[in-house]
Amino acid sequence: MKILGIDYGEARIGVAVSDALGILANPLDTICEKDRKLQLEKTVAVARLHGVEKVVVGNPKRMDGTVGHRAQYTQDFASELSEMLGIECVMWDERLSSTEAHRILESGGVSGKKRKTKVDKIAAVIILQGYLDANR
Repeated sequence: MKILGIDYGEARIGVAVSDALGILANPLDTICEKDRKLQLEKTVAVARLHGVEKVVVGNPKRMDGTVGHRAQYTQDFASELSEMLGIECVMWDERLSSTEAHRILESGGVSGKKRKTKVDKIAAVIILQGYLDANR
C-alpha cells in the first residue's frame, strides 16, 4: 500500500511517498502555495497521481505534547484532505522533524538557499519513515 507523507506549512507543504510495500519513504515535492483551497487541490492531485491509499500528516504538537493553533490548523487541513480523497489521514508526531531535516541537509553539504527548497520534503520523508517504521 502506498502512503503519502506530508509536512504541512502555511506557505509550503513537503510531500513524500512510500514504496508499494510500505517500507521506504521517498521525497516527492514541495507545494509552494498559501491559499488553502489551492493547497488542498494540489495535494489531492499528488495523492491521486501516486495512487496512495493512506495519508500521514505531521502533527506539530508543542514540545510539551499539547496542541496549539498551528497543530489545530494542520489537523483541519488533514480532515479536509481526508474528506476530499475519501481515504484515511493519520496524524503523526512531527516534533523536531524540520530540525532533523536541516541537520541532514547540512551534513550533506547543501547550502542555505538550496536547503530552504528541500527541507520540507525531507521533513515529510522523516515523518513518513517514522510512521512506516512504527507500523511494520
